[in-house]
Amino acid sequence: MFLQGRALHSPHAQRALEQAFIALRAVLFFGILATVNTFLEYLELFGVFFRVGAFTFGGGLAMLPVLERDLIQKRSWMTGEQLVDYFAIGQSTPGIIAVNVATFVGYNRKGIVGAIVATLGIIVPSIIVITVLAMFLESFADIVIVQKALRGINVAVAVLLLNAVWSFGKKTIIDAVTAFIALASFISMAFFNVPGYAVVLVTALLGLAFRFRPVRGSDGKGDAA
Repeated sequence: MFLQGRALHSPHAQRALEQAFIALRAVLFFGILATVNTFLEYLELFGVFFRVGAFTFGGGLAMLPVLERDLIQKRSWMTGEQLVDYFAIGQSTPGIIAVNVATFVGYNRKGIVGAIVATLGIIVPSIIVITVLAMFLESFADIVIVQKALRGINVAVAVLLLNAVWSFGKKTIIDAVTAFIALASFISMAFFNVPGYAVVLVTALLGLAFRFRPVRGSDGKGDAA
């Protein structure tokens, strides 16, 4: 025991203990820093979609320009093609397109936890607004000023949707094939009341057919596109 006590108090042992404590403090510091940084990333993800959910009117497509600014221009989280793909998938999968897109973006950023955080961010503002409106809707619905305000909001929403469609169309209608698919989809839904899910399914098949169609090479033989 005496020898062990002297060994612990030797200069070499003290230096080893000091180095061990320094290493432990460094590990704790960087561990805390990483935890805080991860929390801030989740908080930023939640904040982005909270703002989108709180200030975007007109449905999922209306938030496309906002997400372009916040996700691509400001933060470079993804490319424009990725965002358009998320909107296409969100439109063709069950559920609300805004929630679907938020879930996809969150998963792309931070995995499962990111998907949950982004989804909560997009739906929490709606829950708050709907709850408040439900409390006062009956008393405000018959007020003339409120009715006129709602009419103005409806017009603004229509303009936002047109802007979103224009922005979305510029990125997706890039050649004669996509223009034909867009025109056929519009005619089938606007004039023949074809359900949206049927249009999505058929256009997906058309896209695959045109993607893998045989094309003529310089030697006259067909090659896959």
